[in-house]
Amino acid sequence: MRGVREGLLGAVLVSQSAWAAHPWTIGNVPSYYQGRFGTPRTIGIFYDPTYVQYKTPRMRLKLTIPYIAVSNLPAGAKLTNATLSAHTQSTHTITARGLGDMWLAGHFTAIPERGLRPALVPYAKVKFGTASAAKGLGTGRNDYEVGLGLDTTIGVNVFPFAHVGYRFVGSPPGQRLRNIATYDAGVSIAATPRNVITAMYAGSQSEQVGYAGPSDAILAWNYNVTAAGSGFQVYIDKGLSKGSANLGAGVGGQVVF
Repeated sequence: MRGVREGLLGAVLVSQSAWAAHPWTIGNVPSYYQGRFGTPRTIGIFYDPTYVQYKTPRMRLKLTIPYIAVSNLPAGAKLTNATLSAHTQSTHTITARGLGDMWLAGHFTAIPERGLRPALVPYAKVKFGTASAAKGLGTGRNDYEVGLGLDTTIGVNVFPFAHVGYRFVGSPPGQRLRNIATYDAGVSIAATPRNVITAMYAGSQSEQVGYAGPSDAILAWNYNVTAAGSGFQVYIDKGLSKGSANLGAGVGGQVVF
């Protein structure tokens, strides 16, 4: 799930020319995930991110501010986004809600796509530890990630993409978390000018030794109401490892102006 919201932006590559004239986007994609995440209990996570994005032909800046509500979280466990970064085997569980970790991400097209050569897009992200560690909604520590994206076009309506990154993870007191590699790959297909289908895989190493990292298959549908890219999105997420939710789904939209 780590790369779901970022990876689904691959669908928006279809509207790049429109976004050159309409650089601002405000979006919201509420989602719900349920699974064990490698713990003895079934955990439910409602993750509701609102984001603001500014885009030019070669640069993209995005600020995400999420709300989180979690049920059946083992006491002492910690979330990052909609997955567990720090596990416990406690039989005592809690229910909590509140502000999640804010994320600021920047992407820059260092080398544009040309012929068979994909666009090379370095990126950097900061996770600000704004979520309550006491409630288990976050670690209370900042994370920093750097990586590289590859974006290309096949024909006029097929848009493959891939990203690989390395995250420097902040550890909460008493829980030693490790730095991790992150990765995703997929393809967006513009079935029509308004309908875009995205299929992707997203995963990462586990931040905690002895547990499986998240591994997810995602299928999304974007419908563009306007030529600029305003519209709505629906997606489903199937966990492929014990570090992921068994199943997740989200529906939301964005306004481009």
